[in-house]
Parts: sequence; structure tokens; C-alpha cells
Amino acid sequence: MKYKHLLAASLFITSGSLFAHPTGKKPLPYQNPKLSVDERVEDLIKRMTLEEKVYQMSALRLGEGDEIFETSGNYSMDDIRRKFGKHVVGYLSCPTTDMTARNAVVTGNQIQKIAIEETRLGIPVIIDAEALHGCRATGATSYPQSIALSCTWNVDLMAQIADAIGQETYSRGINQVLSPTLDLARDPRHGRMEECYGEDPFLASRMGVEFIKGVQKHGVICSPKHFLANFVNDGGRDSGNAGMSERELREIHMPPFRAAVEEAGVKSLMAAYNSVDGVPCSANRWLLTDVLRGEWGFDGFVVSDWSAVNHAHAHLRIAPTPLETAALCAKAGMDVELPRLKWYAKLTDMIKEGKITEEDINTNVRHILRVKFQMGLFEHPYVDEKLAEKLCDAPQFRNLAREAARQSIVLLKNEKNQLPLNGVHKLAVVGPNATVAQLGGYSAKGVKGVSPLEGIKNIFGKQVEVSYAKGCGLTGNDTSGFADAVKCVQDADACVMVMGGANWTTGGETRDRNSLDLMGVQEELILEISKTGKPLIVVLVEGRPVTMTRWMDKADAIVMMFFAGEEGGNALAEILSGKVNPSGKLTVSYPRTVGDLPMCLLHRPYGREGNVVEYGQNAMPASRYFPLYPFGYGLSYTTYEYKNLRLAKDKLTKDEEIRFSIDITNTGNMDGDETVQVYLTDLYCRITQSEKQLKAFQRMHVPAGQTKTVSFTLPYSALSFLNERLQPEVEAGEFELLVGPNCMQGATQRFAVQL
Repeated sequence: MKYKHLLAASLFITSGSLFAHPTGKKPLPYQNPKLSVDERVEDLIKRMTLEEKVYQMSALRLGEGDEIFETSGNYSMDDIRRKFGKHVVGYLSCPTTDMTARNAVVTGNQIQKIAIEETRLGIPVIIDAEALHGCRATGATSYPQSIALSCTWNVDLMAQIADAIGQETYSRGINQVLSPTLDLARDPRHGRMEECYGEDPFLASRMGVEFIKGVQKHGVICSPKHFLANFVNDGGRDSGNAGMSERELREIHMPPFRAAVEEAGVKSLMAAYNSVDGVPCSANRWLLTDVLRGEWGFDGFVVSDWSAVNHAHAHLRIAPTPLETAALCAKAGMDVELPRLKWYAKLTDMIKEGKITEEDINTNVRHILRVKFQMGLFEHPYVDEKLAEKLCDAPQFRNLAREAARQSIVLLKNEKNQLPLNGVHKLAVVGPNATVAQLGGYSAKGVKGVSPLEGIKNIFGKQVEVSYAKGCGLTGNDTSGFADAVKCVQDADACVMVMGGANWTTGGETRDRNSLDLMGVQEELILEISKTGKPLIVVLVEGRPVTMTRWMDKADAIVMMFFAGEEGGNALAEILSGKVNPSGKLTVSYPRTVGDLPMCLLHRPYGREGNVVEYGQNAMPASRYFPLYPFGYGLSYTTYEYKNLRLAKDKLTKDEEIRFSIDITNTGNMDGDETVQVYLTDLYCRITQSEKQLKAFQRMHVPAGQTKTVSFTLPYSALSFLNERLQPEVEAGEFELLVGPNCMQGATQRFAVQL
């Protein structure tokens, strides 16, 4: 069985008795775990009424904003029964995320008990939550945001974090997470860029696969989102039409989702709000059925983005009524409507009108039931109520969050080796983000995060006198704090300015931007502080790149700290002090101005050489990749030399692997971690190709003064492109390898393919 390992894992870690019919009668065939999943699904489908089927496709929203919960902080069994009404739904949206760990699992078990013991067929429900960078539940561990995790370039670390997220999520009685986000961060103006694993499909695929495998092995379903191309259109505006070719969709935006299906065995996906070539993803049969199931072999279920049926009706206007819209979505392959009991529960009316058939409904319900059987929900619906408290705020998870934060922070500039801060006796800390632990969107509540100022005091200790002045806010035009900030810096040996943004203030969901400058008067404050002449380190705490040409020359050092989780402050201070050598590498390209956008590594060449001319500046080539900081970039407190790139063969024939190695020498005085990146260029191809494509990477530790050899093997398929029929093909010709510290530096070597 394809998902035998998932079922085995679920049976091993869960607790509670094997399912027995609530009446005590002899178990029916669908209750027999010895039968195949398909046999159990078909037996159960035959026993279900039409109403029971459409309720399996429906969700109930409990929790935040719910009158009963807001009053009592918990639900009683009678409350839950009243919420369910005549039929138990198949799905519950975030009912326990605002509760304590103990109350969450108790409530989850109560919900399952009602569904199993007090209904005709005893079908367990799926309880969901968010978990982009940790389970979004009260007191759960908050790891660095997804964009920060990608900057570690560490798939082994990602696997450890996913394993931890799976443990914590399962312990609270949650069966599914609406994570990870596999959209690509290809336009930093989009508010939700922080949720992505960078701009490159290969890197996002590697991170996404590890997340899904790590979480699902604990019996928790993953639902990567948003399928497809939700963040990349119309200047970064949310949910715009993806008016791009099928070639671009398949080459750039589909690979992370395809890897989730084919490599990680993901059990669910979330359809996106946007349209693809005018067809809403929620009602796009080509995407949800032909590609997802027909081509990739997906056998899980598809959920809607929240209130997507309403959005498709009210905003995209694909049908005269919400109910007709719901029928179009269900027929296309969107199996579950989230988050509230709404239109799918009324699909019986659409059957009467001939808009959808019962067999269409059966197809949707089969997808849902199959996963419930595969994940062991029928056999083990309950969770040990002691487990949640044991794992809540566990030290091993907090330590893991700290290590992830250390590896995620990127050093962008370090003039005259200003960092680490050695020999400093008085340190001024200035800025609106200095006293806040910015966690980013979809974060757990009640997290005891460490702010940058708190971290600096923790790590530098009594040897350094630390003073603080806010200076200004994240937004607004108030400059009344400038004078205090200047005085604070004048009395110090050096200054650390902690600037940037915050979720729901300068970014996040529904917070798209038309400028990437620091908001408010932050840039003015940097310029004012620079006049003191004191060494100036600017730390950017953000969820996206910022443009910085106005002030970057005034800073001696610039540190990029994407939202780094609950231990971000300590990790930042360890880097500033030199206790940790920075090793993060950018996974998004930094534009000089918003006028440079789109600014991504993976782009096709222009048809002629042109120039962009700015007043008072030299012309820059418009047809070339010319970022402020390129993809893969990141400095260290040591230096590395790349030499002796060696190809096993410089002429390959059909189906041969590409084998090569390179020596990496740490030429400095400090041990460090380096991420070796491999880029491939097809020098001549009848269908234009991106100048460079990321094909492999490896993070490695290199002690000071030592040399390590790293070897790579690329499959023959790495040389392929999509031909005129959108099928993979390898042409004879010449290719070039680049192996280096980022996409613009390193050792190169050419080789040929002969067919």
C-alpha cells in the first residue's frame, strides 16, 4: 500500500481504543482495518445518505469569534452537540487553537467522541489548524517564519523542525495543518511573502517535501497552499489572475506542489483564491483533477481557501448564485468547503436542479474518507490528554527554534569587519523593533518571544553597558524621539539600530505594498543617527526585502533578520557578539528599487540589449539580472575559497549522470558553515532558457584553515527543458556549471552532451 508507512506511524503514536460500533453490534465492513482502504471506503459510501455525504464535504468553524468560546474559554459537550445539529460535519476549522494545551486535547477528544459514539455511522472528524512555522496554538513553539527557514538552506534542520511541529500538533488533537505555503516569493510587494520558502522552485520543493514528511509521519495531514500561482501577479497584489503560459506554470510554479504529491505523499492541498488564465483555481478542473490526479497521481482531498466559494461568486462572478458556484467547485475537484457550514451542505438542491450529480458528490466524499482511513482516524481517534502538557514549551523545541534562528540570519554588509562587536563597552540600541519579538503571520499565541534588546542584554551580559531609545515608530511621521536616540548613541561606543516591519502593520495577509522602503520616518532616523559618526549596525527585522539605497552607505554593517521566531533575539545577539558565525543565505533577490521588479533569478532573457537610465547615474543593463543582493548571497565572519572544480566527464551521452566535485577552503580565522550552491546553464536551446537554474546545494561545516571536498551527482533529467509539447527533452549541446557561494560567484566549467 502506497501510504503504509503513514498508517503504521499513526497506529504507533496514537492512543485510544480501536474503533467499535457504538451500539456494540458486530463491526461492519468499513470498520474492519483488515480490509483494504478502497473496500472500506466503498462499503461506507453505500451506507451514507446524500445529506451525510454533503456534510462530510462541509466544515464547522469553532473558536475565534465564536460566542460560546469567547464567553467560557471552552466548550461543553452540549455546546458541541448544538453546534453540530442534525449531522456531524466531516471537518472542523481551528476549534481549539485559542485554548490551553490541556483544554485543546480534551475538547478535541470530546468532539471525536460525539462524532463516533452519537451518530449513525460513527465517522471521525478532521480538526485543523495552521502551522507555517509552528502549530498556531496557544503556547506552542514558534520557529522562524518560512522565508527565514529557507535562508538556512538546511533540509536536515527543516526535517527536525517539521518532526517537532508534527509532535506538538498531534498532541493537541489536531489532525490537519493548512501548511506549508508552497507559493513562490517572486514579488516582494506581496504581503504574504514571509510565508514562502523563497523565489526558487527547486529550493521550495526541498523545504516543502521535508516539512510534509516530518509532519505527516505523526498522523497529521498537511495541506500545502495555495494551488496555484497566488502571489505573483499584477505587481504582487493578492489573488490576481495568473495570466501566464502553461509553460511558465509547469516550469516555475508547479514543481513544489508536484514534489509534495510525488515525493512526500501529501494527503491534502488547498486551492487558491486566484484564477489561472481566467479560470478560478477553486473551480479549475484542469488543475484540481486533470493535472493533480490524472498526471501526478494525487489521491488525497482538496480543501478550499477560507470562504473561497463566496469569493468565487462575489468577486470572480463565475455563477449567478453561491450555490451554483459551489456546484462548479465541487465538480472541478474541490472536495471540502472551509471554514464554515455554508454552501456545500446545500448541494442536495443542486442535484435536484441537475447542476451536479450524486456520483460527483461520491467522488468528493471518496477522497475525504480515503484519507481518514489511511491516516488511522477510525482506529485511533483519541489522543492521550497528558501528552499536550508534556510537549508544551518543551526545552528541546525551544533549543531547536534557537538553532534555526542562528542559521537563518543573513549578513548583508560588514565594512571594515565592524562585526562582530569586539571591544565595545557601551552599546546603544535604537529602533522600533528593538523591544518586540516579531514572529510574523500565523504565529502561536502566548509565546514568550525574546526581543533583540532582551537578547543583547542576555548575551553581552554585564561586560557591556546597554542603553536604549526607540527613536520612532514603524509607521507614522513622529520625529519627537530623534533627539533622545541621538543622545543615546553619542554616549555609546557603537549603535545597533533594529528597524523593519511587523505583520498586520507593514506586511502580512491583505497587506500588499507598492513601495519597499522602510515605512514612516525610519530612514530619516538612520540618516540622523549616522551623523554621530559612531559605528552603525542596522538590523532589519522584516518579512520581505527592503530597498535601502538611500541609507545603506551610511551603515557600517547590515543584518537581515527575517522574522526569526521566539528565540530570534538571542540568536541575533549571538551573531552580533561573534559567539555564532553568520551563515544564512538569501533565498530572494534584493532589488535596488521597486522599478527593478520583477527581480528573480529564474527568468528568460530579453530579445535585445537595452539600458535603464536614471537621472544622475550611469545606465544599467535592463536585460540582465542586476540585483542589489543576488539570490544565494550572504556574508560570514570568515572567507571561503572555491577551487578545483572537477567534472568526472566533460562529454556525456544519453541518460548519463553529471558527477563533479569541488574543494572548499576556509581561508579565515573562524570556523563556519558554508552553503555550496550549484547552478546550471543550457548555453544554447531552441526554447529560451533562464540564464542560471539552481540544481543542487549542500550546507557544510568548514573549520578555519581546513579544506573540504564536496561531491555532487545530478540526474540526466537536470539537463532537460520543456519542448513544444511541454514534454521534458534534452538537446545535444554545451552546458555550464557554476559552483559557488551565490548565483553570481564561483567556479565554472563547461561540458557537452552528445546524443
